[in-house]
Amino acid sequence: MENLSGITVVLPTLNEEENIKSLIPGIVNVMDKNNIVNYEILVVDDNSQDNTNELIRLMNISNPKINIYQREGLRSLPMSIWDGINLSKYEYVMWLDADGSMGSEAVKKLIINQDNNPDSVIIGSRFVKGGGYKGIEVTGQTNFFKAMYNISKSNDSVLATILSKIFNNLLYFLLPSSVRDLTSGFIIGKKKYINENIFNISSYGDYFVYLVNDLHKNNIDILEVGYLCEMRIYGDSKTGSSISQLIKRGFPYLIAAVKCRISKYENL
Repeated sequence: MENLSGITVVLPTLNEEENIKSLIPGIVNVMDKNNIVNYEILVVDDNSQDNTNELIRLMNISNPKINIYQREGLRSLPMSIWDGINLSKYEYVMWLDADGSMGSEAVKKLIINQDNNPDSVIIGSRFVKGGGYKGIEVTGQTNFFKAMYNISKSNDSVLATILSKIFNNLLYFLLPSSVRDLTSGFIIGKKKYINENIFNISSYGDYFVYLVNDLHKNNIDILEVGYLCEMRIYGDSKTGSSISQLIKRGFPYLIAAVKCRISKYENL
């Protein structure tokens, strides 16, 4: 890697012990194989009830570049991510879900694109060329019903997957942006591009809508890179398993998109 001075990978966790057992070694392998010496993997744990803390402390013994920050107080995905960004020590920061849906090959793909476009922000996307839903095989030829069947046999939510696509289409219509995956949560860019206020005003994944809008407002170039979203192997989805839970989770996204759209026209 020629253009990346250093990378902090932030993993917000809540009871993801089993998934990070394979995710973190995979990320370390990506760094080693691509000769990235200056990196750290920072797990930001949101008061997990499993053994995440003990696991990371054991990993740290063999690799001091793997660390954990234990949050206190109210649980918050946006603030977990911000804590990781704020504590990061390198110029570039990446964050992604710790449930295994964003595998090491996807991490590698985003890092390579960042190295080739050092002043851009790279977003991992399920909805552009090269991207795909959970349940879709690597060939990309699985039909919708087969994909939903695959998901039903995993620890993921079929409803969450369907509504994610619906919400993304609606957000894309509402938000003045060319980004297709507005619920991605998989991104790498320069730390200085990230605005703390985005996380302060968000309740869950809606922070990503505000983030994309803020990057556009500040004329930061955004590139979407397709990746295949993998199915959860261990644990339960944090998004919700019922329609009422999913709508409750999704409503803040719509509010964020409307606010961003109104803001755009107020500034014309």
